[in-house]
Amino acid sequence: MSTLSVRLPNSLHRHLRELAVREGVSMNQLISSAVGEKLAALMTEDYLARARRGSRKAYEKVLGRVPDVAPEERDKLSNTYQAPVVKRQIGSKARRRARS
Repeated sequence: MSTLSVRLPNSLHRHLRELAVREGVSMNQLISSAVGEKLAALMTEDYLARARRGSRKAYEKVLGRVPDVAPEERDKLSNTYQAPVVKRQIGSKARRRARS
């Protein structure tokens, strides 16, 4: 963990303090969360910009160089694997419709 000294306008500091109180977190936690969200948004934007420059043709060319061989024993999928069953709760209206 590192320390960072930041100068904020008084109005921004006041809003930050009020929001932190309302959310029940420290100002440090709120700032860390906000910075993390902003970084994630900017990194996603960069990633999507790079993806737009990609080429399906180039991808398929590279993929075509991968040999078509059976996987090594340690990489094989087990035949006994079963996907987990997800139980969904439905509301009373949907339950009545399902019965009729």
